[in-house]
Amino acid sequence: MPARRPLADGAAARLRAAGVASPEHDAELLLAHVLGIERSQLALVDDVPATAAEQYDVLVARRAAREPLQHLTGISHFRYVDLQVGPGVFVPRPETELLAGWAVEAATAALADAADGPVVVDLGTGSGAIAKAVAHEVPRARVHAVELDERAHAWAARNLPATGADRRQGALGERSAALPAMLAAGAANPPYIPHDAWESVAAEARDHDPALALWSTGDGLDTIRVVERRAAMLLRPGGAVGVEHADAQAESAPAVFSAAGRWEQVRDHEDLTGRPRFLTARLAR
Repeated sequence: MPARRPLADGAAARLRAAGVASPEHDAELLLAHVLGIERSQLALVDDVPATAAEQYDVLVARRAAREPLQHLTGISHFRYVDLQVGPGVFVPRPETELLAGWAVEAATAALADAADGPVVVDLGTGSGAIAKAVAHEVPRARVHAVELDERAHAWAARNLPATGADRRQGALGERSAALPAMLAAGAANPPYIPHDAWESVAAEARDHDPALALWSTGDGLDTIRVVERRAAMLLRPGGAVGVEHADAQAESAPAVFSAAGRWEQVRDHEDLTGRPRFLTARLAR
């Protein structure tokens, strides 16, 4: 049986040489995954069974080929919930947790105004990350999740049943009788990368995330414009929306809402690295 530490160190070296951003972390997490333990328990392991070492070698090779870590483990941790993910669905990013946190705060603030619980929509839900986070942290909220892509919608169907969230397959801008008007809050992580930025996108996203979740036409703001119009139809006066965007869109994305003339308190927010990450706006009363 190979010793655990040199096995993990060798895997980390392979991942580092392949350009993986977090080689030590990924090497340890994959080893914990094949052993069926938490990463924090690795220190208790001296030797790795031969069969587990073989499985580990296969997974490390796939990660070195820049297959997303979450595809290999099947799980993405997001705030206080776990999500099943794999091919066909966008892997939630840590920076989107801040947008989800804002949605939780908006739903919590609206509790006093809704006897039956505030109504919240996650437009372009993908795996159901934001919807599941809001449903988990604000149990009284009535959450709706909309996703166009059939494969991504299937992943949301795996992740959301226990939450009670309403799921609907459809386009962001599609009128739907299943979505009530007068919502308290909306959140969206729409595609916002222009096609000419292809080379700047990490291989894990570019080669494995669904194109529908990444690329937006024109200047990268076309889908954000759709979200602005749809949110204006769904929210109640005074209702709020949060929309993720690229760091290069710190001025242009909020300008979409400001230029519409129907939004107040249009603000931009930074992620934990200090980069512009999402905007919020409130529908004028």
